[in-house]
Order: sequence, then C-alpha cells, then structure tokens
Amino acid sequence: MSEVPYLSGWRYRAVIASVVFSVLGYLGFSLWGGWQAVTQAMGEVGLSGLAIVLSMSVLNYGLRFMRWQTYLRVLGHPVAWQPSLNIYLAGFALTTTPGKAGEALRGVLLKRWGVPYPQSFAAFFSERLSDLFAIVSLALLGLLLYPQAQPLIVAGLGLVLPGMLLLSQRRMLEWLAAVIPASGHALMNIVHHLLKVLLAAQQCHRWNIMLIASLLSLLAWAAEALALYWILGWMGADISLTFALFTYALAMLAGALSFMPGGLGGAEAVMIALLVFKGMPSADAVAATLLIRLATLWFAVGIGAVMLLRLKSAHPVMDG
Repeated sequence: MSEVPYLSGWRYRAVIASVVFSVLGYLGFSLWGGWQAVTQAMGEVGLSGLAIVLSMSVLNYGLRFMRWQTYLRVLGHPVAWQPSLNIYLAGFALTTTPGKAGEALRGVLLKRWGVPYPQSFAAFFSERLSDLFAIVSLALLGLLLYPQAQPLIVAGLGLVLPGMLLLSQRRMLEWLAAVIPASGHALMNIVHHLLKVLLAAQQCHRWNIMLIASLLSLLAWAAEALALYWILGWMGADISLTFALFTYALAMLAGALSFMPGGLGGAEAVMIALLVFKGMPSADAVAATLLIRLATLWFAVGIGAVMLLRLKSAHPVMDG
C-alpha cells in the first residue's frame, strides 16, 4: 500500500502542544492540591497496589480496543490487530482534547490502511456513544445514594438517547443523504459527510453489535471504578463499592459534559466533592482523586504519546 502522509508536521506539533499544555495545567492543579498528600497516598497504596490499579487501566484499554476492532469489522474494514492496536493506543495521546475529539486522529492514521474517513469516524462516534451509555448506566447505580446527581445523569441520558434514536432511523438518514448531496457549498459538504458517518455508524448499532459493545464498555469502565474503590480502601476510607462505582462514573460524566480537555477540572471537582460528602478528609479526597486520574487518564496519555512517537519514527511525516 502506498505511503500516505497521515500527520503533517504542523498537525503533529499541534498534538504535542495540546498534550504539553494539558500536562502543565494538571501539574498546577496537582501542586495546588498538595503533592505531600499524594505522596502519602501512594505510600499507603504501595507498589503492588499501584501495579494492580495500572492493570485495571490496561484492562480498560484492552476491552475498549476489542470493541474498536468489532466496529471496524462490522464496518467492513478489519485491520490486523497489531497495527490497529498501535493506532488505537496512539489516539490516547489526544485524550486531553475537548470531548476526546482528538482521538479521531485514529481515522487519519487508519487512512493508510485503506479505511475511509466516514468509516473510521463512524467507529469513533460509536465509541463515544457507547462510553457515554456505560458511564450513565454505572452512575444510575448510586442515584438513590446521592439524589442531587439527578440533573447531571439526566443530561447524560439527554445525549445518549437522542443519539440512539437518530441511529435507529436509517431510512430517514438515507433520504437526507439523497436530498442533500455533496456540492461546492462548504456547509452542505459538511452535512453530507456527517450523514455518511451516521449511516456508517448505524451498522455499529444493530442490536447484536450493541449488546457486545455495551458489555465491553460496562466492563471497561467498571474496571477503572474498581481501581478507585481499592485505592480508597488502601487509604483507610470506609466507602462502599456501589458508591465508589457511582463516584467514578459521575465524575467521568461530569468531565464529558464539561467538554473540557480530558474532562479536566469537572471530573476532579465532582469526585472530590462526593468523597468529602462521604466523610473523607478533603486532603485525602484530593490525593485519591489525583492518584486515580494519574493512573487512568495520564497513564493513557503517556502510552499514547510514546506510541505516536513510534509511529512518527516508523513513517516520517511531511510538513504541510
């Protein structure tokens, strides 16, 4: 297959800049929260505990990759697992973009493997919708424990249900794609391409595929929530598994709805507030929050950055 300059020089520099600015912002937040408390928390968790927590993150990434491969296969563009895994992990380098939109970089990287943009973006859209569904489902577990979260959960449902409903209307999407053809008008081109993505995504939302994807999503996010529960236990906090699952899911939902890079700020604020609500000292709540985010969000960003550098070295980019 011919080489395709999948990431031009200026785009690559933009990727690095977004990661650097996010890291600096989070470093500032961490310093404000107090590294002494984080260091103490890491001591309580220990090296074996940290290894267990990171293994839960790896499990999360692995399950989501299985879902990604399922989507690509259903869309008619199966990619061998090794290059596909490299590309999937490289996408994590842009997890800290608003709404994780930068992870759509995978579509650019997959182009050289013959996957058209509408199909790769359909897989990306399906991923985000499946993640949101899983997070809202986990958050519903603790709604009775914290009724104040109802508006946030309703907002999450307000994104999931319309998306599911839209994807169920294949005839309507096909009709719109026919009456709104691609033209020289920029807006019409955008709408036409969006409809092509939605029509492709509809294939990923047949009931049998949705059941598999939803199960993988629930297990993936529950794994990281379980890691939070273990961290809290090792730190001596008396918090139930149900509330830990609820706390992690609601924090992720708040981060997603904030559309801040990687959910930064919103996710941390909600997690800290819920842990304090359950009686944890504020310093411990901040330390536990920072520790789980370092072991999940920033662990993924680090893996993604390394993989993106490897891909760049293997396939030199062209400045554009």
